[in-house]
Order: sequence, then C-alpha cells, then structure tokens
Amino acid sequence: MEKKTVVIGICGGIAAYKTAQLASNLYKKGYDVHVIMTKNATEFITPMTFETLTHNRVSVGTFDRNFQYDVNHISLAKRADVFVLAPASANCIAKIAHGIADDMLTTTFLAANCPKLIAPAMNTGMLNNPITQRNIQQCREFGMTIIESASGYLACGDVGKGRLAEIEDIEDAIECLLIKDKPLAGIKVVVTAGPTQEDIDPVRFITNHSSGKMGYALARAARNLGAEVTLITGPTSLRKPVFMTIIEVRTADEMFQEVSGLKDQYDILIKSAAVSDYRASFVNPHKLKKQSQQTTLDLVMNKDILLAMGKEKKDSQVICGFAMETENLEENATKKLLGKNADLIVANQLNEEFAGFKGDTNVVTLIQRDGIVKLNKMSKEALGYEIMEQLLKILIKKRGTIC
Repeated sequence: MEKKTVVIGICGGIAAYKTAQLASNLYKKGYDVHVIMTKNATEFITPMTFETLTHNRVSVGTFDRNFQYDVNHISLAKRADVFVLAPASANCIAKIAHGIADDMLTTTFLAANCPKLIAPAMNTGMLNNPITQRNIQQCREFGMTIIESASGYLACGDVGKGRLAEIEDIEDAIECLLIKDKPLAGIKVVVTAGPTQEDIDPVRFITNHSSGKMGYALARAARNLGAEVTLITGPTSLRKPVFMTIIEVRTADEMFQEVSGLKDQYDILIKSAAVSDYRASFVNPHKLKKQSQQTTLDLVMNKDILLAMGKEKKDSQVICGFAMETENLEENATKKLLGKNADLIVANQLNEEFAGFKGDTNVVTLIQRDGIVKLNKMSKEALGYEIMEQLLKILIKKRGTIC
C-alpha cells in the first residue's frame, strides 16, 4: 500500500524543537514525512535535524537552486494527504488567513488541497489578541482544523495558554484527518470506557482491572469515521483523544447519570466500560481500622446501565454491550444480548491468550440476533474499526439509511 504523505510546516518559534519528535514519530509509523521551514524557524532548529529524522530534504526557500524538473512547492502540495503547521506562529496564521504566499511554506500551504491542521504556539498575549483570534476563526471558516494550544509555563516566563499542543495529541489529530472516508458523518456516538470506583472509606474502593484501552480505541475509530463522539470515561491513565467531548466519572452511578442524560441524543451507544456491579451499602467517613482476622463488607447492587438503556431504546438507535466471560462464552453473551435488548454483544474470554484487560490486543466474538462471528486476534485499535463497521451495518439495516 502506498505510503501516505504528511507535510509539516514549521514556523519561527521556540516550540519548533518539539516538532522533531512529531516528525520522528510519524516516520516510524510508516508515513512519508516532508518538512518545510520558514527562514525564522531555522534559527531555532536546523533543517539537517529533520532531514535526518525523515530521510527527505527539507525545503526552506522558494527559489532553491537545487534544480528539479517539477515545481517543488506544487509537487509537494499535490502529494500531501495532510498538511500540518506545528508550531504555527501568529505571523504564519495571519498570512494563511489572508492568502499571503511569500515564502516556501505559505506558498505550498496555499496550493495544497488536502486536510489542514494548525497548531498555534505563541505568547499568551499574542494568542489572546483579538486580531489573532479573528485570524484563527477565519482559518476555521475556510475548513482548516485547529488543535488548541495548551496552558502552562511559556518560554517568555508567562504562565497561560499558548504552549504547543502535546505531540501525542497532534499525532492523534493527524491520524483522524488522514482518514478521508467518513461514513459516520452526522452520527452521534456515545462510548463508555474504563473501570468505575466504588468507595468503601476515604482510602479504599472497589474496582477492576480495566485499562480503558478498548473503549478509547472505539471512540477514536468512531471519531475518525466522522461521528460526533462523546466519551464517558472512568479513571484511566490513558491520554484523552482529541476532537470529542470527554466526560470523566468515578462511580457507576455517575456513569449511569451521564449516559441517561444522553439517551435521547445518541444514534449508537457503546457500553464498553467495566462497571462495578456492586457498591458498599455504607461509605465510612473515616478509614476503617483492622479489628479482626475476618470482616464483612455489605454490598448493594448498582443500576444496570445497559439494561436501562436497552429498555428505553428507540427503534432507530443501536446499542452495543460487552461481555467478559470465563466460561460458556457464547451462551452467556447471547443471554446478555437478549436480556438487555442490545443489538450487538462483543464477548471475550478472560482466560484466552491475547484477550482481556490491559493488553493491546483482543480476541472477541461478535454476538447478534442473526448470527455469531468469531474474530481472530487483532490490536484493539484495529478491532475498534471492525466493531464500528458492524454497528454501521446494523444502523443502516434499521433505518435503511444513516441520514
């Protein structure tokens, strides 16, 4: 398969050094990475750094005398699958917003007809200036994607918004834009992910081994395919995906309330969170002390989110649940499908190799009313797309169209 081409434009700013990591990461993932730098950017980091990392020559001047038959900036603009400006200075953003093409970077950017991502990085005052904000908004209106600056300590000594977005977030945004086919455009998807935590006292709580990786992979897949995604997540150590609504919760009841509040809005609900079935009947306000060799903890059942949503499901909605089993996988998962009025159950066997919590791979069986499909081992990222494909088919079957 032909490599996809990512063009990185680097404007003058101290954050330019961070872009070396971005270029390296994208190259390692198999992308054909090309870098264009403004003259000011070369004062912060050398072109040779990027040539070493990407194995492609870096362009700086529009009138470079290293002769090639094609017009260099037009050739690269045509090849680009995504064009990202990182860091994007106030000066570069102003030029782009007004169609000024007076160097290699702005000329190539203007000529490119691909998804464009802008990652602003500058002093807080410059970023907040109404002129800069107007220019950023103008870029949005022209169809460009903006990844918001982060907050923190800036090189000038100020503290505030203006830092370059985290490199991992920029990569996430690029990979979203690289997928051009958006079959889920206009569809609202809610994904629950991760574990919940049920307090026993101020120190201890009940939880499980869920890492949230499967739910986050599903949320990214849905977003990349064009859906408007809301991710309701229990506590995890995972980086939050960009370009979606994130709602953080701790307890099963908090998750229930958030999902219930969206029950009339989603087209697809994916309940991949490992929700605690029980909670302590009483949360002690003080740390429980050791009193004997044995102690009893009184538990009460939490609300069943999947069951509740299944009961209130509209004919036009699709609900997907997950089943983690240790025995009788298909039988137990089928009971769950029917008992909770779900459209799809993604079932896996905890004791099966390459399946289960925390790992980067999974082995699942898809349970539907009209059939059972066992999938081979695959990464959770790849599985996210497989599951979304099945859910899209179910949605189309229900509606005749997804519109």
